[in-house]
Amino acid sequence: MAKTTLVSLADSLGVSRQTVSNVINAPHRVKPETRLRVQNAIMESGYRPSAAARQLRTRRSMNLGIRMMPVVDGINGSILDRFLHALTEAAQQEGYRLTLFCADSDADEIRQYEDLLKVADLDGFVLTGTHYGDDRTAWLLENEVPFAAFGRPWSSVEDPFESRHPWVDVDGGAGTEQATRVLIDQGHTAVGFLGWPEGSGAGDDRRTGWSRAMASAGLPTANLDIRADDGVPAGAQGAERLVGKGATAVVCASDSLALGAAAKMRQLLPSHGSPAVIGFDDTPVAAAVGLSSVAQPTEDAARHLISVLAHQLAEGDEETAPERHLILPPSLIQRTPYSFSSM
Repeated sequence: MAKTTLVSLADSLGVSRQTVSNVINAPHRVKPETRLRVQNAIMESGYRPSAAARQLRTRRSMNLGIRMMPVVDGINGSILDRFLHALTEAAQQEGYRLTLFCADSDADEIRQYEDLLKVADLDGFVLTGTHYGDDRTAWLLENEVPFAAFGRPWSSVEDPFESRHPWVDVDGGAGTEQATRVLIDQGHTAVGFLGWPEGSGAGDDRRTGWSRAMASAGLPTANLDIRADDGVPAGAQGAERLVGKGATAVVCASDSLALGAAAKMRQLLPSHGSPAVIGFDDTPVAAAVGLSSVAQPTEDAARHLISVLAHQLAEGDEETAPERHLILPPSLIQRTPYSFSSM
């Protein structure tokens, strides 16, 4: 028989997790009829709060944990730098501090959760880099540890807005759709997409936006979709293949790919002038060389995540709770390229 958790109990009763938590820890906040129904269900199920959850409720340290993700290159790592800076500012305004830690894998990150809950008395965690089959969210939910994620839950069958945990994400598909339409409006009828290997939630979302824009314009996408690992060299190689298939413009899943693609297209299509390439993340490098790019509102995402966690940890009123699931719109920053060296 499956173990009863706060989440499963709340789901079976059709109430929120916060309501069950309030019945246990602050019963005066719950209407009498709801309180009695929840209390009866708790007795019948034999539910007992986990040690980690009990510790978090009774000894708040005003400290939140977040994993420092490895930097792939000196370009795209800046997006997480901006996010971390904004997260730190937002946490301080709410009276919290951040504890940074490193992990080699998701499994290692879970081990770090266990250790940090035991020795550092953290109140909760902020997750980044969500993906399909994310074991981290499953562990935190099972152990009733408060957390919020920068990135939606990726699943082929479940609606992310039905998720049991709070998250904030950026509408990457809307960003690449806008970028593709701009290139089409400039007269390009063969706009390629250069993205990450299939199975990347964020990467697949960005590809979908490109595909929507092409379909809306009645343009073919066959042979104009290249998948590659992230990086400038991969961008150059991908652009060479796309140009060979007739592409005159490219939308990329990252600025690293876009920088490589722009340099290669300047070499292969010198008569076209400035390469028609748009990246994603609007990194400082993209701004420095005049590369058009889709900008993510990382500061807004960070502020909302802290707001959600602070409200949850303070066991605030449900009527004033921030949105638990939020998708933010990106913005396209258009520039005129300065110069790119040949690859």
